[in-house]
Amino acid sequence: MIRAVVVDDEKLVRKGFISLIDWERLGIVMVGEAADGRSALELLENVDADLLFTDITMPGLSGFELIKEVRHRFPRVKSVVLTCHHEFDFVQEALRLGAIDYIVKTLLEMDNADEVVNRIVERYEWEEGNRATFLSDVNQKRVLASSALLFLPLSEEMESTPLFQLGIVRRNPLEEINRIWLAQLVHPPTQEDLNRELSRELLANWQVAIVTGLDDAALEDVRVTIGGKLPLYLFYQEDDMEVPARVAYGELSRIFRKPTGEANNLGMGLRWTLYAGEWDNFVRAVDEERPEPAELIRLAEMLCRDWQGTLLTHRDAENLLSGFRRNRNWSDWRQWFKRYSEVIQLRMLDLSMSKEVMLCLIRAISYMKRNAGDKINQADVASYVNMSRSYFSQCFARLAGQSFGVVLRDLRLAKAKTLLLESSAPIYEIASMAGFEDDKYFSKLFRERVGKLPTEYRADCGKEAGV
Repeated sequence: MIRAVVVDDEKLVRKGFISLIDWERLGIVMVGEAADGRSALELLENVDADLLFTDITMPGLSGFELIKEVRHRFPRVKSVVLTCHHEFDFVQEALRLGAIDYIVKTLLEMDNADEVVNRIVERYEWEEGNRATFLSDVNQKRVLASSALLFLPLSEEMESTPLFQLGIVRRNPLEEINRIWLAQLVHPPTQEDLNRELSRELLANWQVAIVTGLDDAALEDVRVTIGGKLPLYLFYQEDDMEVPARVAYGELSRIFRKPTGEANNLGMGLRWTLYAGEWDNFVRAVDEERPEPAELIRLAEMLCRDWQGTLLTHRDAENLLSGFRRNRNWSDWRQWFKRYSEVIQLRMLDLSMSKEVMLCLIRAISYMKRNAGDKINQADVASYVNMSRSYFSQCFARLAGQSFGVVLRDLRLAKAKTLLLESSAPIYEIASMAGFEDDKYFSKLFRERVGKLPTEYRADCGKEAGV
């Protein structure tokens, strides 16, 4: 028989909870009750208890603090949280602190009480039966099961509440690792269980995987490997993988995390947007280098931002940026980069330009951006890309929709804005570093184009007129 105590600061709630259920028939005997955390600790000093039902929000010692104290002072006593329907965030914290389950007081009724209590009894008995297996070494915890079910949120705002309602999670120990929720499958589910519980709605918000081959692995090693490598591994898997994806732990362990910053180097030349062979090289390089997803996102943002108004129309850039939300893995991003390439090629056809000329103009604009602060002119840039000045001028204007001089001026103003915000140099030095020979002309032009003097722009931290 499991011996239990109930702690709740509302007497009617406490008494109602005790009287609602035929506890002894379900294998539990109530050995005491308390109105607050301090009284509960005193009670546990004087009665032999196995299970603690506790409210969360109580005066004095909160439910969180009580669970911590009980776990420290009475380690054999398991805790169950009593909560209201709007307190699921608190439930998550309580489970982190070691509570084995929770009961929603507002949903507990005669017709579901047996099911709820049987679930808790089952979890308690499992906890007791497997308590010793956490320590197979003197000092090191080992994994309890040969496999684990993992849930990776597809957005940072994703709430974990739905996970705690899954039967698979209720029957197995759950913990959070770098925003990944891991349930060791001590009680492995059948495929039928998985199909039933992993609903379409859940899979729209969570990526689910089963990691196998965990037999007798050190728990801390598993945490480090899964937290550090699983998201990247799943990101580069193909869409046709089974759901949930099955991953061998040994394969995860062998992954070598390469230094960051690779994606920008892979994609900035833009030859891949024009030539099929270069596209294949780009895709192959990403597959081999496996940059972090955040690096691919930064590259895509840069491609849209830096080429808006030249290679991309404003509408093209907006449409490409709006597609970010749908990209969940490398397969999605590969399609996005392919679409970017197709947009560039359609632009080339609209302008009736060859690939060679288009690539020369891309190189020219890249050169202008890198050297906007220097004393460069149209002849310098045309020579850099091996085009005659007149033909370059004609092609450049068709691509950019404005003259070389206007584009260079705008690049210099953009550089000046960055310098104003990132340095404390005087205005005449800013003008010179941005490629303007006359600081008075620079200030006048800056006011005409931005709506403020450079000093005002700096003082307002980059806020432009009318914004």
